[in-house]
Amino acid sequence: MKKFWALIIIVISHLSVSAENGYNLWLKYEPIKDAKLVAAYQENISSLYVYQKSETLDIATKEFITAFKGLTGKSISTSVSIQKNAILFIKTDDLQKLNITHPSPENDEGYLIKSIQHQGKPLTLISSKTDKGLLYGAFHLIKQLQLKQSIFNLNIWEEPKIKHRILNHWDNLDRSVERGYAGFSIWDWHKLPQYTDQRYIDYARANASIGINGTVLNNVNANSLILTDDWLKKVKALADVFRPYGIKVYLTARFSAPIEIGKLPTADPLDEKVQLWWQQKAKEIYASIPDFGGFLVKANSEGQPGPQNYGRTHADGANMLAKALEPYDGIVMWRAFVYDNEVPEDRAKQAFNEFKPLDGSFHKNVIIQVKNGAIDFQPREPFHPLFGALTKTPVMAEFQLTQEYLGFATHLAYLAPLFKECLDADTYAKGENSSVAKVIDGSLYKNQITAIAGVANIGNDVNWCGHPFAQANWYAYGRLAWNHQLSSSAIADEWLNTTFTGLQKTSSTLLKDMMLESRETVVNYMTPLGLHHIMGWDHHYGPGPWIKDKPRADWTSVYYHQADNNGIGFNRTSSGSKATLQYFSPVAQKFDDLKSCPEEYLLWFHHLPWDYKLKSGDSLWDGIVKKYYKGADEVKEMQKTWAAVEHDIDKQTYQQVKQLLTIQSEEALWWRDACVLYFQSFSGKPIPIGLPKPKHNLKYYQDLEFKFVPGI
Repeated sequence: MKKFWALIIIVISHLSVSAENGYNLWLKYEPIKDAKLVAAYQENISSLYVYQKSETLDIATKEFITAFKGLTGKSISTSVSIQKNAILFIKTDDLQKLNITHPSPENDEGYLIKSIQHQGKPLTLISSKTDKGLLYGAFHLIKQLQLKQSIFNLNIWEEPKIKHRILNHWDNLDRSVERGYAGFSIWDWHKLPQYTDQRYIDYARANASIGINGTVLNNVNANSLILTDDWLKKVKALADVFRPYGIKVYLTARFSAPIEIGKLPTADPLDEKVQLWWQQKAKEIYASIPDFGGFLVKANSEGQPGPQNYGRTHADGANMLAKALEPYDGIVMWRAFVYDNEVPEDRAKQAFNEFKPLDGSFHKNVIIQVKNGAIDFQPREPFHPLFGALTKTPVMAEFQLTQEYLGFATHLAYLAPLFKECLDADTYAKGENSSVAKVIDGSLYKNQITAIAGVANIGNDVNWCGHPFAQANWYAYGRLAWNHQLSSSAIADEWLNTTFTGLQKTSSTLLKDMMLESRETVVNYMTPLGLHHIMGWDHHYGPGPWIKDKPRADWTSVYYHQADNNGIGFNRTSSGSKATLQYFSPVAQKFDDLKSCPEEYLLWFHHLPWDYKLKSGDSLWDGIVKKYYKGADEVKEMQKTWAAVEHDIDKQTYQQVKQLLTIQSEEALWWRDACVLYFQSFSGKPIPIGLPKPKHNLKYYQDLEFKFVPGI
């Protein structure tokens, strides 16, 4: 009987080890199978020596010890003296005390990893001005091991290009997550502050490993309660957990909070009592959270209150908050996602029209948060014209990791190419080589405040992001926030080989190619050739190009695609809404002229007849249809790719992704057929010969209803 139970225990133990639920993200420290490499690692790393201890360095050393044991099987520990082949953690200011003269980055978060000789002993030096920088250095060296790279003759110099690298959580206080598709909020507000979940530590650890140093805890559609005493105690508990990992906490501030929780009759930013209320609130916050990062604000947008309610400007509102935070070095991130109650002639122009005249009128600790495109996180948008347009005001980019418009967490869409498309775009603000990245990293206009934001795709699903491959978007955002010059391909390589640790080279190449093509695949079966905003009403699930007759014209699909019997597309050229003229020359001319406008933005900027000839020689109608069919076919190819790597993937993850790809394939066909049939009702043209007919008629798709879609 004892042997029976021993066998059961062994089996259960084996199952618990081999089962992969995705919780450990890219921080899996599974044994390296290359025996020679393991032996080399074991021989050349003996111990850790920490010159000055701290809570952050305790985390760094424990992380490295755990990683080294998991990857190589060798247990190492900290030593009281410098041993041969030790890893030395030391701050820049202490280097001279050990007679080490190697320079380290001046940036507080930068680090040097260098192979050196010290008193005749070979060492690996990790130095930085701060403990936080040393933590980043530890994670970098761990990644060297994970990726089976050399740890010999190291000379790695790393500094972040952007100062504030922030996740924006659209989490509500009831634990629902707006546009979140991975379960409920990870913040268990009910149990805070007395109970802090281990998940908060693991969240901080994951963010620190990719250089994210800030988190906005609550939704941009804010609830004033977050600023009350009881809730600030909960915020403090999270801030205390995150601090040793180098992560600051920020809050979205509801502009009408002085009325709702301060019992004032107004929230007018020029009212002295309102100003005093915010100053007292800032003082209260910093008394308990001394490293509080500041406020994110959504104002006068989609019904949110703001300074325009009182006849004031965005600058008036932002500056009031900035002055309250200034004594504590806090910042205000003021979102440029705004539009009037009255529908303008072109929604895409609204942010530029409101913020360009205010350039130079914002306080020094205000930064304008601009979405990557002028509409709303579409599968593809041209870069926002505000990038580069504000020459006297810092600007930060806002990207969406959660896939509100890219199939939720059921579609595989690797978003690094989307992020890079924006970051690498040349604004020509100061002539050629004035990229969006140079705008937001401060180098173009010498801005002192630099920041970037990513709307988090994190929930309480066991694997954090719902779809296993959605983790790659969290990872890619962090890596690009640290260094926007990295390529989508290099980041995919890193993520794949730290997440799927058993990949053979052929499988890794297949999966990387699939990832790199996946975003374009989604564009093809959803919004090809510059189409945009044609998803389902309110919940944004599935196709809805027929959406019309809503409270606002710019909340409908027909407003954007403007399809009729003559053609399709939104004329934003100099003969239309003139949105192209918001860009610098020669970008404006490129988008304005049909001959030079990239076809991926064609219908974003031009209304064209159905028989317009594309570069391929196809008519516009045939080209649109072929894109939709191509996208659906490409998902089938993704399924084949996934099947081909089954032998390298753990069974649980393989089955999960396989099922999700089945959903994606079915929904790609749904998008294809619904959109083709709808646009065919205007073009009156046949589906090109050789392509299969849609499964249902148009009415079938228009009659579909969805009452419990996640993320609402």
